Amino acid sequence: MEQGGQLQGAENRPDTGLSTPLKPVPIARAGFLFQIAMNNYTDVAEFILQGFSMDPGFQAFFLTFSSTFYILALAGNTLIFMAISLNPSLHTPMYFFLANLALLDIACISTVLPKMLEGLVGKGNLISYKGCLTQIFFLIWVLGAELLLLSAMAYDRYVAICRPLHYSMLMSRPVCVLLAGSVWVISAINTSVHTGLMARLHFCGPNQIRHFLCEIPALLLLSCSPTTLNKIMAVIADVYFGVVNFLFTMVSYSFIIASILRIRSAEGKRRAFSTCSAHLVVVTLYYSTIIYAYVQPGSGSSLENSKVVTLLYTAVSPTLNPLIYSLRNKDVKVALRKVFSCVC
Repeated sequence: MEQGGQLQGAENRPDTGLSTPLKPVPIARAGFLFQIAMNNYTDVAEFILQGFSMDPGFQAFFLTFSSTFYILALAGNTLIFMAISLNPSLHTPMYFFLANLALLDIACISTVLPKMLEGLVGKGNLISYKGCLTQIFFLIWVLGAELLLLSAMAYDRYVAICRPLHYSMLMSRPVCVLLAGSVWVISAINTSVHTGLMARLHFCGPNQIRHFLCEIPALLLLSCSPTTLNKIMAVIADVYFGVVNFLFTMVSYSFIIASILRIRSAEGKRRAFSTCSAHLVVVTLYYSTIIYAYVQPGSGSSLENSKVVTLLYTAVSPTLNPLIYSLRNKDVKVALRKVFSCVC
């Protein structure tokens, strides 16, 4: 730092006409040059979200599409949560987890769609640095919690069908609260780690995110800091939340299907399968989009392809979940009618 101090002194010394100007002293060490370069950059204060298309006709269509899905998802999940909360007959483990899923879907669409709609109506595609990190925090929290919750729901269906005599003990209220609490806490710890690792990075070059939201793979491409640790932790999280939970869910359903096939009566098979078919549809839709979006390489072409996929699990899936569970469930339909009668 002594040489650096001489340079700074030469720049700040007043010109009296009596002193000889100091010549710059070359710095030979590469590490020192890198440190000075890193100390002279200007951090990016805001990012530009690319969106889908600049075509006005497509933007008008996409605005209508996104607004419709946002309203439907918000209304549908709110009604599901109210119906379960206000109806004592639905205070069972299966509907307790379904209420948590509705809350997660509301949080998901509220994290992504309002900012996207703001850009579509022409109020700008800019998002501040802090706003970007905030969106990443809540998005990872919701996505991780939903993957864990789907595994808990699969375990609940496994106990109900494969071990019905022990269901009241294995899925008691304290156990359900513990499972749901673990889902929220584990995902909160995971997103805190990832957001903290993102906060330590520096962004000093291009600030255009090739996505309609702030997402780790797209943001890592813009960093001028080493991102090795971020990528390692992302792979670990992908393996745990995506692969391990997916395998656990599939193993649970393999036991469930095997138990259903052993039921002799056709009516018994139909009733047993109807209790888990809706959840299986949701699992298939959600995992297929999540795995494609996060287990793919972070290249430019894959980011372009993942825009539509990301829209599926952040907007379409939260909209379809209430329909899937309500249309195939008589108890939920009855509870929804009671909610509508109270409101009207």
